[in-house]
Amino acid sequence: MNKQTLSDTYRAYIDCLNRQDWPLLGQLLDENVHYNGEHVGLSGYRAMLERDFRAIPDLRFVIERLIADPPHIAARLCFDCTPVGELFGLPVNGRRVVFSENVFYEFKDGKICAVWSVIDKAAVEAQIS
Repeated sequence: MNKQTLSDTYRAYIDCLNRQDWPLLGQLLDENVHYNGEHVGLSGYRAMLERDFRAIPDLRFVIERLIADPPHIAARLCFDCTPVGELFGLPVNGRRVVFSENVFYEFKDGKICAVWSVIDKAAVEAQIS
């Protein structure tokens, strides 16, 4: 994949998440996808996302920065949302929070095969304390 195709595929993935178009997810993620070094598979990854949307009904993935260096993507995602209960083990309970995620993706055969994610939990802690 060249940089443009990789970027377009990644944007399609983010759009899929924001629309919660779970059937499309299989066209964008490898069946054996890994998350933070752990094999979760497509079904585990989908379950993780579904849990996220239940916990955060207004969840929306917004790309702030995107760097494509095939076969990798580096992105900074921003979130402005209102979780209904706990978020990252913190009692947010309906308060609005703003935080970011720095995430790296590896692609194989046009699909995401590995994801490494670091979420700014300290930003959430600072907002609810």
